[in-house]
Amino acid sequence: MMLAACSVWLLLVCLVLYSRLKVAASAPTCTNGQAGCHVLSLANLFDRVIQHSARMHGISNDLHSEFELYFLPSKNQIGRVSRNCHTSTILTPNGKENAQRMAREELTEVILKLLVAWGDPLWHFHQSLAHNHEFSNFSSNKSLEMSDMVHELRKGVQKVIEKMKMLGIMGNSLGGLGSSESLLAPVSAEWRLMKDYDLLYCFRRDSSKIQNYLKILKCRIVPEHGC
Repeated sequence: MMLAACSVWLLLVCLVLYSRLKVAASAPTCTNGQAGCHVLSLANLFDRVIQHSARMHGISNDLHSEFELYFLPSKNQIGRVSRNCHTSTILTPNGKENAQRMAREELTEVILKLLVAWGDPLWHFHQSLAHNHEFSNFSSNKSLEMSDMVHELRKGVQKVIEKMKMLGIMGNSLGGLGSSESLLAPVSAEWRLMKDYDLLYCFRRDSSKIQNYLKILKCRIVPEHGC
C-alpha cells in the first residue's frame, strides 16, 4: 500500500515538473519583463546573435566555394571579378584595433547598416539561383536560408540594442535605423548591376565583418562573459 502511494506521488511530481518545463520551453524570449516570456541577459542576447552570424558566414563560405568550382574552368572570368561592393559607401573600421576604438553606438550603427544593405540583394540573389538550372537545389536553398538569416540577425541585433537602452548602456541615437530606404538611397541600384559571383564575394566579406564587429562589441560591453 505504501509503495503504491509513493509511486502515485512520484508520478504526480514528474507530471508537474514536465508541465512546467513544457511551458518554459514554449515561452518566447524577450529583452525585458513582459509576462509569459523568458528574460534573456545581455550576454545571452550577444551570444545568440554571434552564433547566428557565424552560421550565416559559414553558409556564405559554402556557397562561395561552390561558385569557385563553377567558375574554375574559366579563369579569365574569375580574374574579371570587380569586387566593387555596393556596401563600399558604408564606412567600416579598418582592422580590429580601429573597430575597438569606435564608440559602441557607431559600431552598432555600422552593423545595422550592413545588415539592412543586404536585405534586398540577397533575396534577388536567391531568385537568380532558383531560376538558374546550372546550380543545384542545394545552392538555391542555401541562398534562401542566407537571405532569411540576414533578416533574423537584424531583428536579433535590434533586441540587443533594446536591452542596452533599457540598461542605460546606450542612448536613443540609433532609433532611426529601422528604415532601409533612408539608409540605402545612395547605393540602392548598384547591386543590381553586379554579377552573382561578385555579390556573393561581397556578402562573404561583409558577413565576416558583421561577425567580428559583434564579438568586439560584446567584449567591450560584457567583457566578463567569454572574452
